[in-house]
Amino acid sequence: MSVSRRLFLQISALGGGGLLASIMLPALARSVSVNSAPTEPVPLGVFVRINPDNTVVIGARGCEIGQGVRTSLPMLIAEELEVRWDQVRVEQLPYGIIAGDKPDTFAAKYGPQGAGGSTSISDGWQPLREAGAQVRELLVAAAAQHWKVDGGSLAARDGVVRHPDGRTATYGSLAALAATLPLPTGPFTLKPAKEFRIIGQPAKVADCADIVSGRARYGIDASMPAMLFAVIARCPFFDGRLGAIDDAAARKVRGVRAIVPIAPPPEGELNRNLAAGVAVIADNTWAAMQARKLLKVDWQPGPWSQGSTVQLEHDCRAAAQAGDRVQVGRSDGDFASALAKAPVRVEAMYRTPFVAHATMEPPGATLHITADRVKLIASLQSPGDASRMISAMTGVPRLNIDIELPRSGGGFGRRLENDFVAEAVQVAQAVKQPVKVVWTREDDLQNDFYRPFGIQRLRAAIDARGQVVGWSHRVAATSRRWRSGMTDDPDWVATLDVDGFPANCVPNYLAEFVDVPFGLARGWWRAPLPTFAAYATQCFVDEVAAAAKRDPLELRLEMLGSPRELDYRDHGGPRWHTGRLAATLREAAKRIGYGRTLPAGRGIGLATHFTFGGYTSHAIEVSATPGGGWRIERCVCVSDVGIVVNPAGVEAQLMGGTIDGLSTALGLEITVKNGRVEQRNFDDYPLMRIGEAPAVEVVILPSGLPPCGAGEMGVPSAAPALANAIFAATGKRLRDMPLRRPA
Repeated sequence: MSVSRRLFLQISALGGGGLLASIMLPALARSVSVNSAPTEPVPLGVFVRINPDNTVVIGARGCEIGQGVRTSLPMLIAEELEVRWDQVRVEQLPYGIIAGDKPDTFAAKYGPQGAGGSTSISDGWQPLREAGAQVRELLVAAAAQHWKVDGGSLAARDGVVRHPDGRTATYGSLAALAATLPLPTGPFTLKPAKEFRIIGQPAKVADCADIVSGRARYGIDASMPAMLFAVIARCPFFDGRLGAIDDAAARKVRGVRAIVPIAPPPEGELNRNLAAGVAVIADNTWAAMQARKLLKVDWQPGPWSQGSTVQLEHDCRAAAQAGDRVQVGRSDGDFASALAKAPVRVEAMYRTPFVAHATMEPPGATLHITADRVKLIASLQSPGDASRMISAMTGVPRLNIDIELPRSGGGFGRRLENDFVAEAVQVAQAVKQPVKVVWTREDDLQNDFYRPFGIQRLRAAIDARGQVVGWSHRVAATSRRWRSGMTDDPDWVATLDVDGFPANCVPNYLAEFVDVPFGLARGWWRAPLPTFAAYATQCFVDEVAAAAKRDPLELRLEMLGSPRELDYRDHGGPRWHTGRLAATLREAAKRIGYGRTLPAGRGIGLATHFTFGGYTSHAIEVSATPGGGWRIERCVCVSDVGIVVNPAGVEAQLMGGTIDGLSTALGLEITVKNGRVEQRNFDDYPLMRIGEAPAVEVVILPSGLPPCGAGEMGVPSAAPALANAIFAATGKRLRDMPLRRPA
């Protein structure tokens, strides 16, 4: 298609993350007097709609998976738009793309809409504020034209434009005239932090009333006219295939419409659905589920049919000790020489199990395919990938694929994959009706992209003065990169933190990786690399401190050294700051009263970690209980995430992340026997219960630096702080997760 120069400029700005509110709506290009009160809402740009009563609707672009972006991102727009937050109503925007300037290219209509890696706030910080400033200046220009004055003499505040002589005009009265004017092109002067009136103020979740009243709509609530329901029996063997099917009994269940084989993913690839299967399609979920129980399927085991996590652990421990197949991720100085000369040497191995995402809302998708159009309603984290995949599978152009983004019942990285969407496409193509594919909890736990399994071997060299002069970290693990199309990533992605602490903090540092093949699919799990690496690293610091007869807090601060920026090549970089991390650690120690005399059977543990641009430390106090048990007495979480947009949201995310980190460390593990996942539901995958959860005391350090997200920052350092506290209270060193692993 041909693209005008004006539209090309708008698309370029969008693609570069600049002026997002830059698409005029030609239907509104009419001359309207301010004195003629508008009777309909007036859209201005792509994010803002002004109502006649001077209330404002702001579109939320991000996938809301519980991290609060449906609230925080509109707050950025509202701040520069100069409206009160109580004037604002938030609406979720659909996934949006527009045609690019070259054939088969596209630009984001609203900017980035995915949810992963805690990037929503940092991605939106500048462009969304500019979008608000652009509409504000447009409304000021409308008032200037109406009053025939210089716009520079006017000021906007609280949804009202004011003239120095006292005249005022509400946004509602100006909107129709503003819609006839060209959008300002900038550059825009954004407010300094000292003038913020919305950013930095705690705000409740924008759709809080809907959530607590049950009106909130999640992906699982989606509905379409003439919709059928489907559940899928999936091959329990990873890489297995579908053999003979006896569906005679299943077809007799009242309401069953069709039984359809689901094609397996291409051999050696995981770019669509996870497993071969048989879909049962019916008038309702109950009929589909009952019929699925009656299927008799001859599943053909794949190459991993004898796989077990018992054998995998054995292989990983052997690989962590052996010297072959080792890939060097980083080598500073000469660790081998430092270790050989050191009077004190420390070594330990830590176990990190497979874990599932276990989102409260299992995966699922509602889909309708016609000859030239597709509509998808699903809880997603990566709608762009879903759009590309649907187009590839159906042949429908991406501009004809409509994707609604309802609130999700959790994400944690699971919804970055769109295997459940691929299944819905296959089913909808077969029945040629709208279809809703429903997953049960058992489907979810046994068909996931699990966090990698690994054994981490750490060694340290301590000199005669008690200083750490050498450190090595070898990870023998199931590579996240395997069969995922991540051709540009190293094998150790998500498992070996080559630039994380203590890299650049000890003179001789060695980071190594050994790939241990295994059949289970792996994926991104909340704060993937920091969560995997932090437990071993931060627990080992305490072991090193004990061997050196040093205080664990003092040793950490000494290793962090003077405040400085260090290179960091992984997500959250390209730099991290030792002083910011040390500040959170000092504050956590101060808040919990670290260093005070404790009664027998009490202990305090510390841990700290840099995560995706943010800095978080935990301090946990534990008391021993009769019979060798223990309980958490206090839990403090201190974080520096830069400028805070919504303090209430950040506090909630740090609390939730802490509880998730503790819950996972205490009791969660996915095990495999004879090529099959053993866990099925929460009775054998026990999440932390309310009575076990500690009250989390959150401290957010003030900062004037650019913001990062907070959705994952509370997870990594929670588990090692707990393990270190348990050792301090009981003398038991826990190196294997889960910490309450069955005997």
